[in-house]
Amino acid sequence: MGDESLIDKRLLRRSFEQAAATYDSAAVLQREVCRRVLDRLDYIKIEPRTILDAGSGTGGALSELARRYPRAHLVALDIALAMLLRGRVPWWERLIRMGRRPCAVCGDIEYLPLADASADMVWSNLALQWVNDLNRVFSGMWRVLAPGGLLMFSTFGPDTLKELRHAYRSADAYTHVNRFVDMHDIGDIMVHSGFADPVMDMEYFTLSYTEVRELMRDLKAIGAHNVTRGRPIGLSGKTAFSSVVQNYEAFRRDGKLPATFEIVYGHAWKPQRRRGPGGRPIIEIKPRPGD
Repeated sequence: MGDESLIDKRLLRRSFEQAAATYDSAAVLQREVCRRVLDRLDYIKIEPRTILDAGSGTGGALSELARRYPRAHLVALDIALAMLLRGRVPWWERLIRMGRRPCAVCGDIEYLPLADASADMVWSNLALQWVNDLNRVFSGMWRVLAPGGLLMFSTFGPDTLKELRHAYRSADAYTHVNRFVDMHDIGDIMVHSGFADPVMDMEYFTLSYTEVRELMRDLKAIGAHNVTRGRPIGLSGKTAFSSVVQNYEAFRRDGKLPATFEIVYGHAWKPQRRRGPGGRPIIEIKPRPGD
């Protein structure tokens, strides 16, 4: 990934802090994808004792995870403190009265502040697109998962906001849209990180808008600002934005402007420890490169 596509984490945190109050009203796509990922748990047999929601936002998945796994301890982790505080809704208080105290952690999913083998499930809905190093992320998730633990996630694929990317490409040389990783590359990274039996698939969503400014307002409301290092410094001029609007008009169909979102779904397992006939763990010793 070129330096211009790297995420500025300081700006990312600020963006989601500012969007905490408007996120839930605008996150229509995020809620639908969350529901679809939750539905996939119907086909997976697991009884986790601890669940980490990595990139929990305002906690849209936590109530359903609590309902599905009533014995599980929930850990909500997000880079923006305001999002975590927004997520502490009445159902959170009900869990506390029942003796189930969820844990909120303000942290970066690229540097998970959790102990080794401390979670039985890592859940992440539409958060991985905000990281710079997926290898580090999946290695960290593998580390915090207990043997036999499940990783389940969704993220955006390369065709996400392709119309907006094209409209800006002809307007200036700056980076305006995140770089999203291909589904097959994500699967390869998971395997390289030690995960077993990865399952990957994807689907497209198309949202429709009357004008480009409506799309911009929705992205701003959920905190999806341009926080790449290659972003333009300062506000774009009227001439540049007019060029973007004109370029986007080429995609108008039936009176509406489409905004494409490629949703990538994936899950995989941290393998159980291998044991020999006497029950002792098997430790694989591999030669170092060059030996």
